[in-house]
Amino acid sequence: MSRILVVDDEPHIRDVICFAVERAGMSPVAARNGTEAMMAFHRGNIDLAILDIGMPEMDGLEVCRRIRAASALPILFLSARDEEIDKIVGLEIGGDDYVTKPFSPRELMARVKAILKRVGGREQQSSLNRGPVRLDRDSRSVTFGGVEIGLTAIEFSILAAMLARPGTVFAREQLMAAAYGASIHVADRTIDSHIRNIRAKFAKAGCTSIIATVHGVGFKLAAEPGSHI
Repeated sequence: MSRILVVDDEPHIRDVICFAVERAGMSPVAARNGTEAMMAFHRGNIDLAILDIGMPEMDGLEVCRRIRAASALPILFLSARDEEIDKIVGLEIGGDDYVTKPFSPRELMARVKAILKRVGGREQQSSLNRGPVRLDRDSRSVTFGGVEIGLTAIEFSILAAMLARPGTVFAREQLMAAAYGASIHVADRTIDSHIRNIRAKFAKAGCTSIIATVHGVGFKLAAEPGSHI
């Protein structure tokens, strides 16, 4: 049974989410603030975190930064604001998805299940390689020249789709389906944020190119990952 960390300072919202998690056949772990969230995270055995951004003292973005410093735990953000900058910041610091309040519990659970499915999928080829890039689905690991790259669940799924079809140019809609599932729709800018994150993480490991932009169409795996295009 998947354990979902539910972090929100509003008791009603927290209760609604916990109830939806239980109805979806998962186990909720409730936290009232960022401090309690970090305590629950450090106790371990959490499969995904639902983080409210707008909490007092330690907000959801700070909780995400602290978790990302130690783990690739899938993170889904909640916010009462529908400002694009919030979404971009949340995704760029390592969030996997974003839902705006008020939200549909059914949609929220669909997104949670989509992320968990990506994390736990085992049907496809276990290992994918392209030059110095290696992706292993069983261990959920990605390396460049032996250096491990810490990707979120969504970033992992995007890169896996590209490595599985290295000569294919993917439209944003195709990458959305690969990362989130065909039934979930996200903004184009969301995919762009994930692509930027993947590039930045590989750049830190010394990879000068990993994903190429095909203007007016979408993205594809670099012809020779690690070299300039």
